[in-house]
Parts: sequence; structure tokens; C-alpha cells
Amino acid sequence: QMQLVQSGGGLVQAGGSLRLSCEASGRSFSSYAMGWFRQAPGKERGFVAGINPSGAGTSYANSVKGRFTISRDNAKNTVYLQMNSLKPEDTAVYYCATDGRGVLATTPGYWGQGTQVTVSS
Repeated sequence: QMQLVQSGGGLVQAGGSLRLSCEASGRSFSSYAMGWFRQAPGKERGFVAGINPSGAGTSYANSVKGRFTISRDNAKNTVYLQMNSLKPEDTAVYYCATDGRGVLATTPGYWGQGTQVTVSS
């Protein structure tokens, strides 16, 4: 059973930074692609960033490219999302997710509980 526990988030001023963490249970974390998604009020959930099992391959939504960095520490079973130069439009509930395999599905099967990120203007 996959368990994803998120931490971080909160309220930050525009231009500021936050780091989200997502710790996974299990012994096969290093075999899983991981991702971050977000859902803003009135909008559908969308992809933010993804990372392959080794951490060598990453992908980003155009809206966050150059500002956000996804990384992972397989020894800690943790994936991170470093968010810099935050904008009010980044305000959303952020979710980490995995499909429990080496590639990230469009709709992963396992999700963290979600963490609120609010960026004030």
C-alpha cells in the first residue's frame, strides 16, 4: 500500500519561495516516477512537474518552468518541489503523486493529502 505524506506549503508573498516535501512509504520508491500536480480554485487539476526514478530526468509545465525545481532523495523516500519567484496565480492545493511504476500516468493512482500554497500580491 502506497502512502504519500506531504509537508510544506503555507502563505507567502509574491516573489517569495516555498519548498514542498512528499515522503513515500514502501521499499520501492527508487523505482517510481513521481510528480506534482495542483488545483486552483475554479480550475481543473493540472500537471506541475515530474521526475523519473533516478532523478536524472525531469519535466515541467510551461507555467512553472524556470521557477520550480523538482528533485528527489531516494535514500529518504522523498520528492521535493522547490518553488521560487512565486506568483499569485501559483495559489493552489498541491499534490504529490505516483502511479507506482517507472513512468507517471496522466492520472496517477496514488496521491498525497494535498497542501495549500497561497501567494499574496
